[in-house]
Amino acid sequence: MNVDALEKMLAKGSDSAMLRFGLGKAYLDDNNPEAAVEHLQHCVVHDPDYSAAWNLLGKAHLKMGDKASAETVWATGLDTAVRKGDKQTEKEITVFLKKLKK
Repeated sequence: MNVDALEKMLAKGSDSAMLRFGLGKAYLDDNNPEAAVEHLQHCVVHDPDYSAAWNLLGKAHLKMGDKASAETVWATGLDTAVRKGDKQTEKEITVFLKKLKK
């Protein structure tokens, strides 16, 4: 789905973690990390255990040049992924954190 279709769903009151994740990913794919951060932050408020959203939120912060926020967000995402047993997200975030610290 494209950004416009997702924004229309949001405007109709269909706010949810999944919709916000979709919007965040769509905006990140469209090279609009500021809008991605906004929607992904709403996503993790809806569902603090959404480890994939924490991962994308870190990517969006990094794309904006905000390494400190990316590191903080990824640390939270890593804790969430470990607690949930989300091995894929755990591996991805671990790699991103290692690259960030180089």
